[in-house]
Amino acid sequence: MLQVVLGSMCAWSVYRTPLVKAFHWSISEVTLTFMICILALGLGASFGGLRLAKAEPRTVAITGAMLYGAGTMLASLSANHLPILYLTYGVIGGLGLGFACIVPVAVQVKWFPDRRGFITGVAVGGFGAGALATACRNAAHRKRRRDADSCLRGYRIHGVVTELRPLLAPTPQPSCSGKVSLLWK
Repeated sequence: MLQVVLGSMCAWSVYRTPLVKAFHWSISEVTLTFMICILALGLGASFGGLRLAKAEPRTVAITGAMLYGAGTMLASLSANHLPILYLTYGVIGGLGLGFACIVPVAVQVKWFPDRRGFITGVAVGGFGAGALATACRNAAHRKRRRDADSCLRGYRIHGVVTELRPLLAPTPQPSCSGKVSLLWK
């Protein structure tokens, strides 16, 4: 589920047109936000992987989700301030994405060592499903209201959901047979 939420970043293009129209930024300026986010995602994944070696996966995932949630919520305050959008969604959100998205892949590969390729594909597929869900949600939302302020408000709501989801998820526990079962901690 975490990958689905984080995959919403890949649907950045649905925010591009409303932001360009509302704030009179160029497409290049708005697209630079996504480029910064991808760069920060790579750095965040590196740091998250290092942290994952020393910390519990849940801690790394929650740290990433909170950074991504904070970045998306703070992005809603960037109206008419492009550098703030770069910093909030691009840098803070991107670092959070990197921290959080490395966790499911690393942990699932350990749980299913005989199905490494398949389980990695499932995790990446979840990331792609998040982009699809975000694009569909925004298409429906834009039919009702077509302004950038409502887009940025959507970021705030999405940020809160992103932050809360890992806190509510069950912690997988291996059973005596070596199979993974989901138990509430």
